[in-house]
Amino acid sequence: MSEEQKPLNFLEQIIEEDLANGMPKENLRFRFPPEPNGYLHIGHTKAIGISFGLGQKYNAPVNLRFDDTNPAKEEQEYVDAIKKDIRWLGYNWAKECYSSDYFQQLYDWAVLLIKDGKAYVDSQSSEEMRAQKGTPTQVGSDSPFRTRSVEENLHLFQEMKAGKHEEGTHTLRAKIDMENPNMLLRDPLMYRIMFKSHHRTGDDWCIYPMYDWTHGESDYIEQISHSLCSLEFKPHRELYDWFKEHVFEYSKTEYPNPTKQREFSRLNLSYTVMSKRKMLKLVEENIVSGWDDPRMPTISGLRRRGYTPESIKNFIETVGVSKRENSIDVALLEFKIREDLNKTANRVMGVLDPVKVIIDNYPEGKEEILIAENNPEDENSGTREVPFSREIYIEKEDFREEANKKFFRLKLGKEVRLKNAYFITATSCEKDENGVVTVIHCTYDPLTKSGSDTEESKRKVKGTLHWVSIKHAVKAEVRAYDRLFLDETPDAHKDKDYMEFVNPNSLEIINAFVEPSLQSAKIGERFQFQRLGYFNVDDDSTSESLVFNKTVGLRDSWAKK
Repeated sequence: MSEEQKPLNFLEQIIEEDLANGMPKENLRFRFPPEPNGYLHIGHTKAIGISFGLGQKYNAPVNLRFDDTNPAKEEQEYVDAIKKDIRWLGYNWAKECYSSDYFQQLYDWAVLLIKDGKAYVDSQSSEEMRAQKGTPTQVGSDSPFRTRSVEENLHLFQEMKAGKHEEGTHTLRAKIDMENPNMLLRDPLMYRIMFKSHHRTGDDWCIYPMYDWTHGESDYIEQISHSLCSLEFKPHRELYDWFKEHVFEYSKTEYPNPTKQREFSRLNLSYTVMSKRKMLKLVEENIVSGWDDPRMPTISGLRRRGYTPESIKNFIETVGVSKRENSIDVALLEFKIREDLNKTANRVMGVLDPVKVIIDNYPEGKEEILIAENNPEDENSGTREVPFSREIYIEKEDFREEANKKFFRLKLGKEVRLKNAYFITATSCEKDENGVVTVIHCTYDPLTKSGSDTEESKRKVKGTLHWVSIKHAVKAEVRAYDRLFLDETPDAHKDKDYMEFVNPNSLEIINAFVEPSLQSAKIGERFQFQRLGYFNVDDDSTSESLVFNKTVGLRDSWAKK
């Protein structure tokens, strides 16, 4: 279906209505506004895709703005990681902005609100403010400092800015309505004192603006036409508009276009936590190796695991844009990467749990080079050389001494095909003192070489096995991942902590053997290990010590559901 034929989502409908009602198309401007207090995760890709996708659809600029108002939690490391992730997804921003760019303007507007009697300095403790704010069913009560004079408020606010008061002694609050049904409008905080060095402004400021005050006015300064955010901010829209309307009166000549906030449902994924605070705990307690651990739902973790930008974009497109919260099965994300890699990943052979096979009638010392197709889904992928010899590895689970008729792999007296090679028949096996098979003896039919035009090679054999020549095998470490959490909604339990559901077996380290063509594989390259799944070369890999991550298995569990 072409872009023109796709039905409009509700955000596109809003934009189309605004354009039809006279908004100049050149006024369209969007933004993606992360807080640099952690790494971006799969949930953010929906917001990224929406904002940058609308920018592409309407040929409108999209700003990347860092809402950096809390120096206690924000770091340059996170800024750099966020920029890297967005570029990796394939998006480019028009302007790189920071809320800290606007600290002086925000302060100046706050002074004007104080002068207009719309803001005041409160000297209550946080506990006292919390108590007088009321509840959703009980109105709040006025602060004893709400009636301070304009002169006293200005004097105290200036002293706060000058660093003359300790943290927690004063805050600046908007003077709205302590009886408003929306508790966010019960005199919300605008500024607090924080003696923390900021990663961009250093020690220039010791008062920092609160998110609700900063966010909307940053949108306004940048002349964002549509401020798009997730549903948890819907109750904030009334406050967003209150601030916007008052500031517009001060600056409508310089900033003529007020912003419109609209909300969409955020992305929730099964067997995952989406809170940066909870992810940080996983990192700090060494449950994972870092923000880019391949088990993490961060974009950097997905990239390291082998996910592609295309697969993530296709996932987001399938999920769609809606107004209703829901949880998406992680199997859909796995289906999307499997679908993408099936088209693009070269096929190779690796054996994760090896058992030795000796082909008794294959000449000792003989080696031959077989030609294997790289990717049958891509006619331009070419071929590669795969060495074959008398002794090979196959997977232990691919052999049984005896088995029923439904077992189509190798068993005594039965024939199977070796991928790209010959038909072999198992004749006997050797075992250790515990009865575990250590060596399988086979014979091969030299007339069944793959690609040869012989009657023998056309025999129908149900089983085909992957293998690696022992003499040419390259050792590799394979990291196989399972779900990080055992529960589908680990952070939705009121009586249990999400950490109780951490899967202790989410990572398995496997010593494997792979075909020699992988010796030159580069970090990040993705492959299909035939019959096993999709794997990519991990950041830890070197030419002397190959490391692969298992991205996803071959089994299509989503389609069956």
